[in-house]
Amino acid sequence: MTLPTPTDTTTPGMSEVDALHRMVLASLDDDQAVETVSIPLAGKSTIADYMVIASGRSSRQVASMATKLAERVKAEFGRPSRIEGLPTADWVLIDTGDVIVHLFRPEVRTFYNLERMWAFGDTLNPTAHA
Repeated sequence: MTLPTPTDTTTPGMSEVDALHRMVLASLDDDQAVETVSIPLAGKSTIADYMVIASGRSSRQVASMATKLAERVKAEFGRPSRIEGLPTADWVLIDTGDVIVHLFRPEVRTFYNLERMWAFGDTLNPTAHA
């Protein structure tokens, strides 16, 4: 028996990784994430194909976005996500395997400045939908 592939977020010829990336961005947009940035990692790092960084306005919003995102990944792609940092929700990491998502409160995001660390000399563009 073959499991169905996700249909809501895919288009013909789109890989599962790209569909997952698109779904992550759409989920964060739906949950009103602030300053969403997507960093392509393929060919630059083996940890994932994409890193997505976004902010929430409060710890409660960060926790809610993380929980909903993990639920959506499980429902649409059948893969569990590992979540770290949920109890305090200042910085929550969601590892979906191919897409790593960092959700921050704004002050914490500014302090760690992951965008600069992972830019690889590339110019980063905020991404609403890829």
